[in-house]
Amino acid sequence: MARRRLSRPILTLAVLAVVAGGLAWAFWTRPVMLDFAEVTRGPMTVTIDEEGRTLVREAYTVSTPVNGRLLRVDGTPGDPVEKGRTVVARMRPANPAVLDVRTREQALAAIEAAEAAQKVAEAGLEAARADLELLRSDLERSRRLATSGTISPAALDRAEGAVRSAEARLHTAEAAVAQRKAEVQSARAQLIGLDDLTRLNALEAQLGEEFPVLSPADGVILRIITADDQTVTAGTPILELGDIRTGLEATVDLISSDAVQVRTGNAVKIGGWGGGELDGTVIRIDPFGTTKVSALGVEEQRVAVVIAIDSPPEDRAGLGHGFRIEARIVVWQAEDVVRVPSSALFRDGGDWAVYRQADGRAALRKVTIGHNNGRIAEVLDGLAPGDRVAVYPPTSLANGQRVEQRKVE
Repeated sequence: MARRRLSRPILTLAVLAVVAGGLAWAFWTRPVMLDFAEVTRGPMTVTIDEEGRTLVREAYTVSTPVNGRLLRVDGTPGDPVEKGRTVVARMRPANPAVLDVRTREQALAAIEAAEAAQKVAEAGLEAARADLELLRSDLERSRRLATSGTISPAALDRAEGAVRSAEARLHTAEAAVAQRKAEVQSARAQLIGLDDLTRLNALEAQLGEEFPVLSPADGVILRIITADDQTVTAGTPILELGDIRTGLEATVDLISSDAVQVRTGNAVKIGGWGGGELDGTVIRIDPFGTTKVSALGVEEQRVAVVIAIDSPPEDRAGLGHGFRIEARIVVWQAEDVVRVPSSALFRDGGDWAVYRQADGRAALRKVTIGHNNGRIAEVLDGLAPGDRVAVYPPTSLANGQRVEQRKVE
């Protein structure tokens, strides 16, 4: 009986101890599991990253010089061309239009009028010849009479002047006849139509079947704009050509707030085109911006920035006109700065702050930040190389709270 009375309190105490221990374990403050990164010292670069496209610095659009018939273009994109020697297209005179009844009757009437004017001119020519013959006979008689002293020298001079005037009138009449003949030919040419193929082919044989359009520069054909055989007007674009070996550059459209940070001469790293990284240099920043709508439907002010590709052509084989690229424009860089991961930074009031690991606890530390490229930030004050800071700290983390490194399984 005494043993039974003694064991009951012991069991009760044991149960209470187990319950108390369980409650203590359940409510015991555990360290927060975090990821930590080390503050380092080294080089840092700030870039503005944006997609762009390549373009030929001096691209030429070859157009038709006159109205006519453009023959089918035989070249293909990528074919080399040489300035002033390579024939990039061929043209022929345009075929005449089909004449309607009224136009044909007007042309026939014009021919009759031109032929009548030609007959009048020919009659004037015969009259001028007759006058000249008569005056020449008079001149011969005057010369014989002047030799014998029958007429005065002044009369002889008048006879010679009359002959010269008659010769001038004859030349004028001959020119008038030639003019009227040309007018007759012009009036007859108005009757040439598609229904007069025999005469049309004969005239084309005299004038030449075609004339070439030569390349205005050295390079390659970039694209064919008009390839089919067709009748075109002067100024119709045929193809584009340019030198992609020595004249290739790139352009990117930056948000205006980023463009103001870029300066002419900034180094550029070019990638994302399917090959190795290329070197480039900013050569021009447009002085005006354009409004463009982003993929999210937001209006943005964009500024075009032109980049010269400095890498040799051998390093960018296959890169052509209009290709997509990714440009990283270097706007600031330094060789020796204290760096902290940007993911460790957060705002504490109006200051930047981090949680530094100190003796197993999170210590709130305000820092002064310089440049920030989105991955790492320049630390001006507040941290030293070797410090360990929490990355992506949760909002529930408090100053002085116990922390541990999260284990990666």
